[in-house]
Amino acid sequence: MSTESATLKAYAAHPRTPEYAPLRFGTLTPALEQAPEDGTYYLNMGPQHPSMHGVLRLLLRLDGEKVVECEPVIGYSHRAHEKMAERGIFAQFLPNPSRMDYLGGMIYNVGYCQAVERAFSIEVPERAVVLRTLCCELNRISSHLLWFGTFLLDLGAFTPFLLAFQDREKILDILDSASGSRLTYCYANFGGLALDVPEDFAERTRQYIKEQRAAFHTYHELVTGNVIFRQRCEGVGIITQDTILSYGMTGPNARASGIAYDVRKAEPYGFYPEVEFDVPTRDEGDCLARYFVRFEEMEQSLRIVEQCLDRLPEGPVGPKKPLVRVKPKPGEYYHCVESPRGQFGMFIVADKDPEPWRIKARTPSFSNLSAMAEMLEGTMVADTIAILGSIDIVMPEIDR
Repeated sequence: MSTESATLKAYAAHPRTPEYAPLRFGTLTPALEQAPEDGTYYLNMGPQHPSMHGVLRLLLRLDGEKVVECEPVIGYSHRAHEKMAERGIFAQFLPNPSRMDYLGGMIYNVGYCQAVERAFSIEVPERAVVLRTLCCELNRISSHLLWFGTFLLDLGAFTPFLLAFQDREKILDILDSASGSRLTYCYANFGGLALDVPEDFAERTRQYIKEQRAAFHTYHELVTGNVIFRQRCEGVGIITQDTILSYGMTGPNARASGIAYDVRKAEPYGFYPEVEFDVPTRDEGDCLARYFVRFEEMEQSLRIVEQCLDRLPEGPVGPKKPLVRVKPKPGEYYHCVESPRGQFGMFIVADKDPEPWRIKARTPSFSNLSAMAEMLEGTMVADTIAILGSIDIVMPEIDR
């Protein structure tokens, strides 16, 4: 008998012990082994389902069409970003952050650079600071437009999806002209930007702003007053302020429940202290309130972009030579930014080595998704789609 065959035979004969048992999540998954005796039943939504925003599995216990209990199950697309960060120098991790949240990739890319720059006291030219802020706000609008289109698509409306993607393409073209990328960006690097913007950048951006403001009127005429849309969203998926605080939810979801927390205002960074903008809030905390908050945020982002264009200075956009091997200063550092879904933070532990000892990412979607178990209790199955869509999660930033 070959060594390989002997090994396989020994493994097959080995008794199953707890360490070889399948992974269990939460309280519902073990209960699947036996049918409920109270008339309820289990339903798997995902991980492969048209309305799932990524490979997410919702394990639902239902009484008819009423949700009794929900357990979000994650981990289907884990890629070990944080471990990769510890296996190379700081600059080698630059392409990774934008792949955590591929819809807010520019903001994640800039946020990581700002964390390293703050930790190691790296100066950034003023022109680069302004351009970073401008590009991040364009990226925020593109993310919200994709949310708007897919949210309405989940609810059965196809036309808004096409209109939103049509306008989103204009942003992607503008960002592509500056960075060379359309989705996952590595435009910012330590000390500034990889490239300056092209000569027609300002003109194209101003034209886009004009067209987008006109498109908002079309969106509202088509969707906001639609009776079916209002019935699917109004009073559905209410998140209380206590739930927001207990789960650490941030971003539009928190602001739609009356908590006016925005990192750009609470802990200003970049060019945000120099521009004027409002933090939209609502008190209802339902799907409709989250819809309104994101629309108002897009309008504020256009306002910020205009101010950045008006005050864009001349000068360099980065150091003369790329800062590839930054000199580490031992210590612990944390920096956070406002992503389209909430607070994104980078915690860095540095020692004397050129590689980070530890990098930990605080992403908003994990906290936002965790509240689903509480939000869905007592709702209908059809509401599950609307609630999940209104939260706007991106699975790769959870399974990182």
